[in-house]
Amino acid sequence: MTRVKYPRTPHLPWSPGVGHGDTRMVDVRQFLGQEVVVTEKLDGENTTLYRDGLHARSLDPRPHPSRAWVKALQGRVGYRLPAGWRVCGENLYARHSLAYDDLASYFYLLSVWDDGNTCLSWDGTVRWAAELGVPTPRVLYRGLWDEALIRALTVDESRMEGYVVRTAAGFPFAAFAAHVAKWVRAGHVQTGAHWLHGAVTPNGLRREP
Repeated sequence: MTRVKYPRTPHLPWSPGVGHGDTRMVDVRQFLGQEVVVTEKLDGENTTLYRDGLHARSLDPRPHPSRAWVKALQGRVGYRLPAGWRVCGENLYARHSLAYDDLASYFYLLSVWDDGNTCLSWDGTVRWAAELGVPTPRVLYRGLWDEALIRALTVDESRMEGYVVRTAAGFPFAAFAAHVAKWVRAGHVQTGAHWLHGAVTPNGLRREP
């Protein structure tokens, strides 16, 4: 099956954490009049699951201890995906720049893509998350685009990498950069492939009451 690399998410114009090689959205007029969903940006490894396998954002096929958990997840739920579909999310097993101690899962679902390479709506994404038994990131705001309100969102930079804005409606893969954008905290460490060579420190899962 064809593998599709997850695209780069452009930074919002007011995002302070633009790194080397990042892109910045020139303006946000494409969001005007649209319903958007703003979710917490999680600090992990972008990972795509298919019916018959998975890969990291880099399409790197090498096994790694930090990928064992999400590989097992794909083995449990991959058969539920229709042929040609894929789900994209954040593999949070390994600690990167932020430490998590209350995760609902080591995999958080970000988007679902059908066999026409179209991203499902946010509501469709949430339904698939329930079907697969995985969470979605925390929603910080949902409603009509309101730049002032979104700029004023509270971000605890000691615990959050930032936030992601996407349209609530679905969109084609080719239009990704016009429908998704991010805000990243200043000074956030851009963890690259080098972290794969160090010891893995697992993040913490939420304890059941």
